Amino acid sequence: MIRTSAPVEAPASGAWEELVTTALLGTDRRTPPVGAVGREAPVALLDAAAVETVRRRAGLRPATPAACPEPAPADPRPALPGAAARRLTMLLSDRPGVAGGGRRGTAPDLMELLPQWLATANARGYAAPAEALPALLDAARGRTDLRPAALAFAGPRALWLARLNPDWRFALRAAPGGSAALPGPGEADRIRRLWEEGLFAERVALLASIREREPAAARELLASTWATERAEDRLMFLDSLRSGLSPHDEPFLEQALADRSRNVRATAAELLSALPGSALAARMADRAGACVAVDRTLDTPTIVVEAPHECDAAMERDGVVAKAPTGRGERSWWLGQLLEATPLGAWSARLGGRTPQEIVALPVADGWQGELHAAWCRAAVRQRDGQWARALLGAPAAPEAGGPGAVSLAERARLLGTLGAAERADWVAGFIAAHGLSEAFQLLGVCAVPWSAPLGRAVVDALDIARDAGSYPWSFSGVMGLAERCLDPAEASRLDGLLTVPDETRDASPGAGGYWAEAFQRLVTTLRLRAAMAEELGVPGG
Repeated sequence: MIRTSAPVEAPASGAWEELVTTALLGTDRRTPPVGAVGREAPVALLDAAAVETVRRRAGLRPATPAACPEPAPADPRPALPGAAARRLTMLLSDRPGVAGGGRRGTAPDLMELLPQWLATANARGYAAPAEALPALLDAARGRTDLRPAALAFAGPRALWLARLNPDWRFALRAAPGGSAALPGPGEADRIRRLWEEGLFAERVALLASIREREPAAARELLASTWATERAEDRLMFLDSLRSGLSPHDEPFLEQALADRSRNVRATAAELLSALPGSALAARMADRAGACVAVDRTLDTPTIVVEAPHECDAAMERDGVVAKAPTGRGERSWWLGQLLEATPLGAWSARLGGRTPQEIVALPVADGWQGELHAAWCRAAVRQRDGQWARALLGAPAAPEAGGPGAVSLAERARLLGTLGAAERADWVAGFIAAHGLSEAFQLLGVCAVPWSAPLGRAVVDALDIARDAGSYPWSFSGVMGLAERCLDPAEASRLDGLLTVPDETRDASPGAGGYWAEAFQRLVTTLRLRAAMAEELGVPGG
């Protein structure tokens, strides 16, 4: 502010905004609206501001006191053991490093262990300590993958806190019971009122809750307002029928095939195709059967394919999308949709009574094998057909299993999801033993935790082979990170021999030995920490 030498006269009283404007412009450009006689303009401005501040504060009327919040609800679950509570504080206080790209060292990544700790604490039925709730809600706010387990562990007191802090309002949307408690089975009036008047999230939660205990009642509730729902809401509501899907849902889903929304029609068709006995599945089987056959005139029986030449109105009504994605041929696009919606049991009769293994082993003419097998993969996943999944996966040690065959890694991972946990782990262990780890990351992601002993040994042995070969250790950082979270802690004692820095061979990457030693040390430390965490939570044999 530029000081002027001439005194100013005392102006009439003005508003606080006038004083602020004068201060911003400078008293050489604007005379203060209030001042003391004989004082220089800058001093007069400050005096006026001081007086106005007192006046503004004195003129405030006392606010009506807010009502005290209701006390937080009690959490009836048993208290967390002291050692486990201290461990939770440690896990929540850990923050990921900000200097990305550097060496991780040998310290465990505590934030990556938090999901596993929460799952175990929930399985044991413990209540979260009250003092940990703010940090727990902050962690759940920053990581959506943590929210279900974190909010289940936090319990009703976290929802009480969330109503008081806007930063935690996500908990009210994400947690069951975040709004008013859902009505029970015998509260027909409350169910009807909430369904007709509730917010969308409340209606979705209500429908899911009823569907879980009374599938038919949920379907009837949805049907009662179906015609008046918005298209985007119909789509979300229809998706809730995946839980408990049965032939009893077929009439409602058949009606949804005539919906004015293409997305609703597609979802209804997908659900019907997951019911092998549905009329839609039979229609799709007729269409697909006209496109695929076995040519017995050749020396070796061969599958021949004749893709559809058009997508008619009846196909579109049954969920076939007419417009192909960019770069995809229309006929192959239509064929794939027919095949994936066809009951897999229909192919044995269509293709000479052959088993799924025999059908998959048949050669396919004119380069259609990739399209055909990929569609069968999608059908096996949709229909949860383990026999076809095994046929399409093949033997884990087969040469084509480790290369770019007809079935991609992503498709193999989805097929594995149709198998039981033990069979899944054994297949992946065989794959790693035969082909190494370079293609195994996606497959490991679908295996149950902790990994079975054969799978764990296969991973460790493959890592040891990669180290001895002088490979870049950071090429295996993803698998190593999975091993830290998924390997059975009992395997830690087997890794002691891998903690030394190996002698570097001529072909080894410079400094790779030190990186490998650090990585294995971190793995061992993390496994022992996980064992300690389980013991603190009272897990038998932890």
